[in-house]
Amino acid sequence: MRTITERFYSALENQLNEVSINGDSLADQYKTSIQLCKKAMAKLKNYISSYNFENTEDEVEFFKVVKPQFYSKYIYFINVYNFLMQKPLGSEEIIKDYINYELTDIKRFFDHNHAFYQYYRSGSTQMDEVYFTRGGFDVHVELEDFEEDELYSTSHDYKLSKVIANEKYQDYLNLELQKILNHDEKPQEIGIELPLTWTANKTDLVELIYALVALGVFNNGNTEIKSVVSFYQTVFHVDLGSYYHKYTDITRRKKERTSFLDKLKLALLRRIDEKLDEEPTQQQRIKFG
Repeated sequence: MRTITERFYSALENQLNEVSINGDSLADQYKTSIQLCKKAMAKLKNYISSYNFENTEDEVEFFKVVKPQFYSKYIYFINVYNFLMQKPLGSEEIIKDYINYELTDIKRFFDHNHAFYQYYRSGSTQMDEVYFTRGGFDVHVELEDFEEDELYSTSHDYKLSKVIANEKYQDYLNLELQKILNHDEKPQEIGIELPLTWTANKTDLVELIYALVALGVFNNGNTEIKSVVSFYQTVFHVDLGSYYHKYTDITRRKKERTSFLDKLKLALLRRIDEKLDEEPTQQQRIKFG
């Protein structure tokens, strides 16, 4: 299952990257991204409809990790598109009030789902079989505002998708607010218009992020991993998904525990050596100068 679904997700990311360079307005780019997500979600659902989960762990993996990857993107793009469409005209104060209203709404959502949010943020697993396997609940009551069928829904997979999307949307809003506070005359567009795309292994980026946070290079060491992850995801247009699991894989390495950082060091040293080799020595400069 994972091989097929990762192929679907990789295809979606490639399509979204293409959207960012087609020259459309930012609003049109988000609109197109929503449509692409809907198609990818339909493709995923169609595949799973004929797939038999091998065991409970396989089912939990799909509804806790795989499906929320697709659905959280969809929800996030809808949130930002609606934000752009409803953004009021007027002074910076009016726009700040609008952004703060959206942030308050997100906080209300997190407060309302505090217990589950803590469960998700702590990386807990003891309730996974209840939250992320099908059956035994009223779909329409549990999902509240999201209509799905029982064969493709659990009590909390949509809620998790919404949590992930709202975290990313919250970061987007905070960056928009910061641009106003900084009086940036030429603000950099956030999200799908950024030109840099991370094309290396995602685990390599997680390794780099954890190393930077461990060294305390951001905000004098006063920052959380999730904030840095969200920033890098936005800047490099990459979705790190369950980044904590990638970090766990790193900690379990028997050899070369910091393989990417080791490669970075070697690459930089090689570049420095090449630069030194290109420069003429002092005697050569005197002789040929």
